Amino acid sequence: MLAYVLRRLLLVIPTLFGIMVLNFAIIQVAPGGPVERVLAQLRGTSVEATARFTAGGGDPGVGRAPDGGERYHGARGLDPELVRDLERQFGFDKPAHQRFVEMMWNFLRFDFGDSFFHDRSVVDLVLEKMPVSISLGLWTTLLVYLVSIPLGVAKAVRDGSRFDVWTSGVVIVGNAIPSFLFAILLVIMFAGGRYFDWFPLRGLWSENWADMSLWGKVIDYFWHLTLPVVSMVIGGFAGLTLLTKNSFLDQISQQYVITARAKGLSEQRVLYGHVFRNAMLIVIAGFPSAFIDILFTSSLLIEVIFSLDGLGLLGFEAAINRNYPVMFGTLYFFTLLGLLMKLVEDVTYVFVDPRIDFESRQA
Repeated sequence: MLAYVLRRLLLVIPTLFGIMVLNFAIIQVAPGGPVERVLAQLRGTSVEATARFTAGGGDPGVGRAPDGGERYHGARGLDPELVRDLERQFGFDKPAHQRFVEMMWNFLRFDFGDSFFHDRSVVDLVLEKMPVSISLGLWTTLLVYLVSIPLGVAKAVRDGSRFDVWTSGVVIVGNAIPSFLFAILLVIMFAGGRYFDWFPLRGLWSENWADMSLWGKVIDYFWHLTLPVVSMVIGGFAGLTLLTKNSFLDQISQQYVITARAKGLSEQRVLYGHVFRNAMLIVIAGFPSAFIDILFTSSLLIEVIFSLDGLGLLGFEAAINRNYPVMFGTLYFFTLLGLLMKLVEDVTYVFVDPRIDFESRQA
């Protein structure tokens, strides 16, 4: 097992490098950039933008291509020397390959630099947004498992019954409707949209949270978190429920279950003493990657709807504003985290069922 883990860790390096190269290359050919963004602001609100970016140490203006033509179409009428200063400020005075090498060398030392437009380090920004995303991801994953596993087991035991048919309808609806539509419905119903005003619609805690008692802080935290988490759970439990059901049905038809029943064991003993462990292998072992998926791929629109300032919103704003340090810094860190979680998932398989041997599979 140790050799397998070492091989997987070594495989992380070329995988991560390939992902970074591909994304960096796409960004280079994509239209727009931080310089263009600043120039567009200057053309629209020249006084405010000039004051803001001059205070940051760079003067905006117009740039020239090697052939003497304008590099930035939005810079017509501005001083070329000022745009060259702006390019130096953002690091675009260097060729692309040199910028990539310097970026990767900094990332290897976990130096992610500073945001172009927040005047703060990328690490500080991520740490500030992390509590929101961890709260959404952690509680959503736990509730999805708490709902899906019992429901999947019940559907497998009652396969073909009315209960199975009706719950399958609920599962299909939950899988078909996106989480953000459930979020909008919950806002209309319970957050002052039309009917009831029971839950808050902004932030993760109240303004007077610091003055509350410990128990009051806990209640306030879950009060704010209820609607976002419920909307994500409703849209996320369908796949795991069907996976649990099908896994149980597959195990129930195995020979060892027939033998256990022939020995006179009760149905509960057969189901939870023999079937459950084998059927839950793929479900339990997939928890690390499921948490990562929910944490970083499912919360953007939920954060927007409920005014939660988390990693999803941070990444979206970074892409829109071409805030490259935030884009590539978070891409590097969370890709690395995702690759490591895949390894943790494989190791979890072994702990759940020691009969699994990745060494023999590799051989």
